[in-house]
Amino acid sequence: MTENPLAHRLDYTLAELDDDALSASPFELLQQWLTDAADQPEPNAMVVSTVDAEGRPTSRTVLLRGIDDDGALWFFTNRDSRKGQALAGNPAVSILFPWYALQRQVIVLGTATPLPPERDDAYFASRPRGSQLSAWASHQSEPVASRAALEEQMAEVTARFADDEVVPRPPHWGGYRVEPREIEFWQGRRSRLHDRVVFTRDDDEWVGQRRQP
Repeated sequence: MTENPLAHRLDYTLAELDDDALSASPFELLQQWLTDAADQPEPNAMVVSTVDAEGRPTSRTVLLRGIDDDGALWFFTNRDSRKGQALAGNPAVSILFPWYALQRQVIVLGTATPLPPERDDAYFASRPRGSQLSAWASHQSEPVASRAALEEQMAEVTARFADDEVVPRPPHWGGYRVEPREIEFWQGRRSRLHDRVVFTRDDDEWVGQRRQP
């Protein structure tokens, strides 16, 4: 008989987050955890949550594409999309890295600002051609009559750029850098007595604190 998924329980025993983490750099720790997750499917997948003008939150998975020297996290998207419209009115975001297999997660609270065009151009140029074409073909978050209609849009764009060696970046497509103000590291532990270490920004310094699970 198939187990009821709502009754599933797992005791977390893979690792711990000791008090030495409180004096660590949150960015070095994040880089280490990203490295630890390298063998997992989509280790750079992160859930980005935004809030629209009506106060309604939405979440979606995007891919982390960079961390700059200031610790800001980069992702790229269609700026006319639902998330892009939400960010235009409210740049506050929450990011979640859900590394379930490692019994870990990281939550980042911060503010998103658009990346400069030269950064957008450089990353767009590095994408596979099919991904570049789909950025033109898809009017992200807008209704479409059918899958066939979507594929027809893709075929039209493919024909449009067939003779072009380089596919230009659409003006509505670009990146955001999320500047963190709080970073929480969560490590699952036995009996739900989990480890939570939270770093908050105090001017130019980061202060670590252990919190109760």
